[in-house]
Amino acid sequence: MPRRRKRLDPAGFNLPIEPIRQGAFSERSAVLGREVLLADDKRPRVMVQFSADRPGIVSGTDEAIAILKLGVEDWSTLAVHSLYDGDRIDTWDTVITVEGEYQTFAHLEPLCLGVLSRRTLVSSNARALVDAARSKPIIAFPARHDHWSMQPGDLLAAQIGGAWVLSADGQPPARGQAPIAALPHALIAACGGDTVAAAKKFAEHVGKETEVIVPVDYVNDSVTTAQAVARALHGRLWGIRLATSEHLVDRSIIPQMGSFPPAGVNPNLVWNVRNALDGEGFGDVKILVTGAFTADRIRAWDEDGVPVDAYGVGAGLFEGRVSFTSDIVMLNGKPQARAGRGLRANERMERVK
Repeated sequence: MPRRRKRLDPAGFNLPIEPIRQGAFSERSAVLGREVLLADDKRPRVMVQFSADRPGIVSGTDEAIAILKLGVEDWSTLAVHSLYDGDRIDTWDTVITVEGEYQTFAHLEPLCLGVLSRRTLVSSNARALVDAARSKPIIAFPARHDHWSMQPGDLLAAQIGGAWVLSADGQPPARGQAPIAALPHALIAACGGDTVAAAKKFAEHVGKETEVIVPVDYVNDSVTTAQAVARALHGRLWGIRLATSEHLVDRSIIPQMGSFPPAGVNPNLVWNVRNALDGEGFGDVKILVTGAFTADRIRAWDEDGVPVDAYGVGAGLFEGRVSFTSDIVMLNGKPQARAGRGLRANERMERVK
């Protein structure tokens, strides 16, 4: 038998469990349907099947299981089978089944669907970006594109998809990698626009065990700033970040203008910074690029050999949609489903303890 993988502790999701048990955050129709069954003293034993409408990397199964475990009065009355977060799925694959008396969990069904849809979207997008970048890291920067309450689960989903997460608690973004912290532009502004001064203060604050990433576009002179930062933070600098606005042309690009789109972060800018760093002996300083990077754009840059070491993504984690459906497929031990939604067994699922 293959070794069972470990599922996350439901307590770690910090669910507002009392409101959830009362039907908060659910669809009103689901809550009313449950009330009808309770009022009529009906106790239909059902199997509910959860499946996705498109292929991807499933995520949110542990969170959905947490909703079920903490949201019902007696978990032992349910039989739940599930895939694991990170499993690859095809269209209409069954990812979770729940068996039990329907009135015990009917109000939780929409919440499980929402969790699966949102987290699978993020993990699938992250995996597409990671695949496009091949061996180069994808670093998730979702905060400014995501509601604060969604971020813990979305960051987990991004990690499940293979992205790096630079956490506030100093945890390494990937196995075998030292902790990394990214200097914000705002601290440079607070230091009077002096990137080197801000970088020194930041490196001192995060501690010697943590390497830093420093943006070098603040004064729109990425080459000169990158060199200055590398000299000042030698041994502490993981890499520099190119984040030139799409409405600006970096100073190093102006003499080269004429044969390519010059604004924002472009391949020529990356080459200019890479050559300047290498010329001063800073070949170990990595280059992180940010700014509307999609899987197609990353793939094109990789094929062209642009010397990027890592890609930062934010909004790209949330593009598109993934929808999950749930249906009763068995009633009191016999097939029962609406047209086109019959039981689709999935032998990869395991019983949840």
